[in-house]
Amino acid sequence: MIRTIIGALLGRELDRRDGSGGAKGALVGALATRAVTRMGPLGMLLGGGYVAKKAYDRHRAGKAARAATRI
Repeated sequence: MIRTIIGALLGRELDRRDGSGGAKGALVGALATRAVTRMGPLGMLLGGGYVAKKAYDRHRAGKAARAATRI
């Protein structure tokens, strides 16, 4: 289950960066999650850390944008 979530988030991030949706993000996400799970617990830790950092950065960016609109 965690592998599927990490793959989906990674694929979505890649699709956001290049601006065009499609199979590229899904394919890269699936391959990356397969590689991460092959690495064992260390890979899961690294993948989970990446997703957590992205979520934290988005949270901070949203908070800063809300603060800027109040002023």
